[in-house]
Amino acid sequence: MSVLDIILSIIDIVLGVLMVVLFLAQEGNDQGMGAITGSSNDSYYSKSKGQTLEERLKQATKLVAILFAVTSIVLYFAVTKGF
Repeated sequence: MSVLDIILSIIDIVLGVLMVVLFLAQEGNDQGMGAITGSSNDSYYSKSKGQTLEERLKQATKLVAILFAVTSIVLYFAVTKGF
């Protein structure tokens, strides 16, 4: 393995662990019976949802998942093609 392969492997492992931690840190999205009936709550919380910690965790999870996928693809090509 080259130095690039080792560095990419370490980054890939760290991103994978970080993605799992971010996923587990999020709360469930249970709406109970309201999801079946289609009812919604227009509260202050639902209107300012983009600024909450939960929304930031979701955005961070999406970003880390994208970085993990890109890193995994680059690592695959680095190992098989020998960059």
